[in-house]
Amino acid sequence: MLGLFMGGQSPDFEVKLAHDAADLRAAQALRYRVFVQELGGQGDMVDHEAGLERDRFDPFCDHLLLLDKSRAPATSDAEKAEPGKANAGQVVGVYRVMTSQQAEAAGGFYCAGEYDLAPLLGSGRTLLELGRSCVHPDYRGGTALYHLWSALAAHVERHDIEVLFGVASFHGTDIAKLAQPLSMLQHNHLAPAHLRPKSRAYQPMDLIAKDQLDRRAATLETPALIKAYLRVGGCIGDGAFVDHAFNTTDVCLILDIARMNERHRKLYTSGRVRS
Repeated sequence: MLGLFMGGQSPDFEVKLAHDAADLRAAQALRYRVFVQELGGQGDMVDHEAGLERDRFDPFCDHLLLLDKSRAPATSDAEKAEPGKANAGQVVGVYRVMTSQQAEAAGGFYCAGEYDLAPLLGSGRTLLELGRSCVHPDYRGGTALYHLWSALAAHVERHDIEVLFGVASFHGTDIAKLAQPLSMLQHNHLAPAHLRPKSRAYQPMDLIAKDQLDRRAATLETPALIKAYLRVGGCIGDGAFVDHAFNTTDVCLILDIARMNERHRKLYTSGRVRS
């Protein structure tokens, strides 16, 4: 990121909801760059010719777009603005969100393919599924994720959401290489039973005894997004899910809004999203 902005313009961030097909294509193009080109993921609806990472849930979801208005939109066909449409900036971060009503229209939540969501669905709480979160490589380590989270908080408030959940991924499918962070999550961050989904293709996470853990290594090997959820009170479901098609090992993250302390609540509710 320093290389991009040193001697140049600082980012001018804005977050908005996708409104049209061009907005959605811009989100899918960034997802293609990150999930397919960078991480080696695949999928039945990935469009390599157009450079789009898509799936069947996209039309039913809301898509939060983080724009850098100081940077012109990318010029690939997938990311071009519509003719005559003013350039609003390049999409440098995305978050896909789905309410229970949207999931009903889609035939279920995306996570249901990997986890038994019965505890969440039967909780009587208002739910919001999070997914397909990614940030352009040039913007990692800065404030981009904060802007997305702030906009997400506004979306949560608007829809009276009580519980957030979604799968978060470790890169790769070699469980032995992920033993430290997976074991740390199992020992220290397991969700309460009444909100604990279970992996449908159960991969145990209790791989290293708690007293044998290298906590520093485990923390360093945990993706930043997962650590961000843990810092604000997030917890995980029972077992991991190895997604060979996407080249990831997934955990189900759950965040009960009521469990967030006031300091974190203020931190992540200061932003607003343009609808």
